[in-house]
Amino acid sequence: MASADSTPTPVSDSRRTYPMQVANLSFLLDRLHRDCSPLQFLRELTQNSIEAIQELPDPTGEIIWDVDWISYDLAQPDAATYKLCLVDTGIAMTGREMVRYINALSSSVREQSETGNYGVGAKIAAAPRNKAGLMYQSWKEGGGSIIHLWYDPEAREYGLQRFERPDGTYESWGHLEEAVRPEDVEDHGTKVVLLGNGEGEDTMQAPAGAASPSRWIARYLNTRYFQFPEGITVKAREGWENPRSDTDRNLLRTVTGMRPYLERHAENSGQISLTDATAHWWILREEPALDKNSGILASSGHVAALYQDELYEMATGRSGVARLQHSGVIFGHKRVVIYVEPHGDNGGLTSNTARTHLLLNGDPLPWADWAAEFREGLPSPIRELVEDAARGGEQFSDQKQSIFERLKAIRDLYRLSKYRPNPRGMLELDESAVRTGGRARPSGRQKGRGSSRSGGAGGRAGGVYSLFLTAGGVKGEELNIDPDPDIEWVSVEDGTREPPDLDDRAAKYLEEQNLILANADFRVFVDMIDRWLKAYSHVPGARNVIHEVVHEWFAQQLIETVLGIQSLSGSSEWSIQEMEKVWSEESLTAATMPRYHIDIAIKRALGVKLGSLKERTG
Repeated sequence: MASADSTPTPVSDSRRTYPMQVANLSFLLDRLHRDCSPLQFLRELTQNSIEAIQELPDPTGEIIWDVDWISYDLAQPDAATYKLCLVDTGIAMTGREMVRYINALSSSVREQSETGNYGVGAKIAAAPRNKAGLMYQSWKEGGGSIIHLWYDPEAREYGLQRFERPDGTYESWGHLEEAVRPEDVEDHGTKVVLLGNGEGEDTMQAPAGAASPSRWIARYLNTRYFQFPEGITVKAREGWENPRSDTDRNLLRTVTGMRPYLERHAENSGQISLTDATAHWWILREEPALDKNSGILASSGHVAALYQDELYEMATGRSGVARLQHSGVIFGHKRVVIYVEPHGDNGGLTSNTARTHLLLNGDPLPWADWAAEFREGLPSPIRELVEDAARGGEQFSDQKQSIFERLKAIRDLYRLSKYRPNPRGMLELDESAVRTGGRARPSGRQKGRGSSRSGGAGGRAGGVYSLFLTAGGVKGEELNIDPDPDIEWVSVEDGTREPPDLDDRAAKYLEEQNLILANADFRVFVDMIDRWLKAYSHVPGARNVIHEVVHEWFAQQLIETVLGIQSLSGSSEWSIQEMEKVWSEESLTAATMPRYHIDIAIKRALGVKLGSLKERTG
């Protein structure tokens, strides 16, 4: 018997703990599936095939996404439906192994780990999208086996549909005839057929919203993987609805991942160190190839996270432009690619269960911090690219000076009193002054009648630390801040804007750079210019003057809007999220909608520069 102060001997007997069970596993699987991206199943099944090939003594092989031509050819002509399938030449499984590993949610042929295989990916990503079933066929040890993972609509649960054997018995797996072995599979390999949610569903069709619907498989895999392991070839079918004899259109395209493309088309590249990460960057050459490859690659500027040769959280299009601009690539962002590779030492880096996002020490990736660091250490080649692209934009220095000269008269309206703690300060600050701006109170202010350091019978807030509260406020000083934002006009014509960035939006504000990017292509600005071009059609050379005056007054409207919003910053009533809303693209667009006073100001300015319209009508 153990003494009172000794540690009990661990009980290894299985009777010590009754293992936790999973109730209603089908509900859990469906719920986990909601966290997956629509095309996540492509990654999960591809990754399983990669790992199966890597298990071979010679880790080389093929992974092919194709039409299941056997089921298509054997179907009645009026019922033939394209079914997507995956074929690999990996190590494969026997029938019993497939039953063991495929029919258990968190079960894997390979070792499970926090940074490796969880044993749930393909099941949660693919099964709920294919309730009619996933047909696994595998060839190993000289024979082929098959299982059918499906959702039983009567039992309302996922599991293996049983096969009836010739002797009338039922089994969870069956034997396959040699005739159905894929030609790419010799001694070993696996085929998975995705049946969708019914016999009539065409699973070769891209899910709603998928990029490049005719090449959606290649596009997704190229933008999900940085590179594939050496010796493994990945291919994907495109043009499957064309005759199979038309090999120019109906073909298997090799999928490479993004690295070969970036290295082939970059004119410059490098890397810089960030906190807990390394940022890899590329400047793409300005060439027609950028557009030709847009269907199967992310061929223009974008940002992503790099982990174990896979790309996570890729931001392309408008979100990609925003992330690049926050990283200091204000102009020329079409040609810049940044992949941030987190370090995550000691197991601090992993993906979430659905493998849609990365977690660094349990938290989302610190994109804002990395963007600030990259901007501060902006590589010289990228800086030169940004400066060259900016030179093509509208020159606006004189107009900006005029705007700020006019605003001097009302500068006090845009300066909100703010204070900060300072032990040597001459003011005593209320708590609200530190938090919101507030007002300072005179030093030496006496406590109100009835106040007491001992507190009331109800006890002191803060417990023992209330003994250390000062009688007055915090020593501090007033802050004088003149946060004049800069403004630049951008447009498609001069190459400083790339759609969809700012499409049908007036402007955006980059807080970190205190910079407004105004969209010269926005219809409100264009319509105002057209209005005054018609009025001054009789004046030679009026176009440039009208263009400058209209932009100057709308620029002042945007600058005043941002100045006004900045005065709210730091208030406890305005959170960071709320501040992002008030200087969002939508809010700045709304700020340019009132046009009566701007039209009057433009009329006066043009009357001075081009002559009064009254004189002409008179």
